[in-house]
Amino acid sequence: MSSDSGWPGALPETLPEPQPLPGAIVPPENPLAENPPWTLWDVLRIAAVTLAMILIFVLIAMIVAQKLLYPKLSFMEVAKFPLVSVFAQLGAYLVVLIFMYTIATRSGMSFNKAISWNWPKHFGYYLLAGVGFSISLQALAHLLPMPKSLPIDRFFQTPAEAWVLSIFGMTLAPLLEEFFFRGFLYPVLARRVGVVIAVLLTSVGFSLIHVPQLGQAWGPVLIVFLIGLALTIIRAKTKSVSAGLLTHMAYNAWISILVFVVSGGFRHLDRIK
Repeated sequence: MSSDSGWPGALPETLPEPQPLPGAIVPPENPLAENPPWTLWDVLRIAAVTLAMILIFVLIAMIVAQKLLYPKLSFMEVAKFPLVSVFAQLGAYLVVLIFMYTIATRSGMSFNKAISWNWPKHFGYYLLAGVGFSISLQALAHLLPMPKSLPIDRFFQTPAEAWVLSIFGMTLAPLLEEFFFRGFLYPVLARRVGVVIAVLLTSVGFSLIHVPQLGQAWGPVLIVFLIGLALTIIRAKTKSVSAGLLTHMAYNAWISILVFVVSGGFRHLDRIK
């Protein structure tokens, strides 16, 4: 006799989904919720590894440059050359990217999915947004007290330094910053303290790492905070790290293009001072 004969006590193979009671309020799923496969401690480990790698690679770059290029100069004199610190950051960032990959994929999830890479369909909009943010914030900068010179200006002493910093600022630097702040830090903060506070904390952290380059002047730091705020909001609304990266790269690229034009192709860097 088959199991669906209708005898009392016969159970259906699948049970129906429970339905809410009439008039009950069903809370919608939060579209901004985050649940990354890592913890805040993992993010702090990434930050610690980044600092350690920068110190190690600065030391390596100093030794190599002093031995091969500037044998008559002391290590401290060589350390002042901007390209030494740029190439040290390049080596350190590559190591940190590998470390990020191991943390993001240790749960078996792909790296792109873990960090919410999510390439946007209309990526051109985010490039235009980056240019728009750059123009708007540069206009705002003219209304703020800005120092005549900043520590970052020492990277624009020669055309070679200007080229290297511009390329670095449009490629690896925004990539690592977006991975760390919007890929790793923001989602774990959003899970713990909510979206609004996470956006603010992430933006503050983003601005703080730029303070040494900006001489602790509050005007330039405010500008960096505002672009960090815009990038984090994009990440929160789109759940896409790549969208923020495109915006970030376009923002930096527009500034580099302006410097390139004003300085006559980086040949007259005195014009930007």
